[in-house]
Amino acid sequence: MTEKPIKEKIAVLMGGASSERDISIKSGTAVHKALSSLELNVSCIDVSADPIKQIRQTKGEIAFIALHGKFGEDGTIQAMLEKENIPYTGSGPDASRLAMNKIASKKMFKDAGLPTPEFITLDKNGARHHFKKWCLAPFFPIVVKPNKEGSSIGMSVVRKKEDLQKAIDNAFLYDDDIIIEEFIDGDDITVGILEDKPLPVVRIKPKQGIYDFDAKYAKGMSKYEVPAKLKANVIKEAQDLGFKVHKLLSCRCFSRVDMRLSKDNKIKILELNTVPGLTTTSLLPKAANAAGINFAQMCLKMLRNYG
Repeated sequence: MTEKPIKEKIAVLMGGASSERDISIKSGTAVHKALSSLELNVSCIDVSADPIKQIRQTKGEIAFIALHGKFGEDGTIQAMLEKENIPYTGSGPDASRLAMNKIASKKMFKDAGLPTPEFITLDKNGARHHFKKWCLAPFFPIVVKPNKEGSSIGMSVVRKKEDLQKAIDNAFLYDDDIIIEEFIDGDDITVGILEDKPLPVVRIKPKQGIYDFDAKYAKGMSKYEVPAKLKANVIKEAQDLGFKVHKLLSCRCFSRVDMRLSKDNKIKILELNTVPGLTTTSLLPKAANAAGINFAQMCLKMLRNYG
């Protein structure tokens, strides 16, 4: 059966004021170009303090959320849109808020029996006490990162105790709560979800060994294996875990679940992204393309599943 054409005016929300603003603009621009190529009625909005007013001014009827980071992924914009009865793409306020909060989501993973790296949490008030306690733990190397940031902003891999305080101070520049977790020696893999189904697994091979901000966004700093050349049972386990996390956090239509694969093929879940990168070279589009879904088709599927 032929699907009904989308006649509503689409407002692509991008930019904003988060630390991921520049990446968001690239995502939004790519989505706008893709939807325009399908001859849909679409406009871009660089989100300000009053996005509802901006949407009304452009006569937007459906919001396509391409906002990364705080405000866009933490449930704020989703709650605003729901209050105004404006349909939007992606997960709802509660799922978005939970996924953005790494501490809360990791606790859910553990409670559900899903594998995730061991971790402790620090806040600015209790940081010094916990820091001394952590220094006694035999976990080096370790990863230090802000609780509610994406794109590896504020993240450090610490291999020596004497470098730990600097990494903690850096993470606290971006959040009052941070995570210190065990470092899983192995590869970064990711499982994209589209239309509530897992896509082919992507394996990432950063040139410098760590998939940090530069490795993600600087040209030529990482290689991508799509689909990942892994044993069939590892592929299935990764896809099953990705789908379980997507459902556990009550996400809608699409997401991307990031994991680490140890050298002995053990998978540990890191986090879920409700608004993953949406440029033509981002991880979710790479996985969709490996499944025979081009970028414009992927954006259309996201749009058709708005809530």
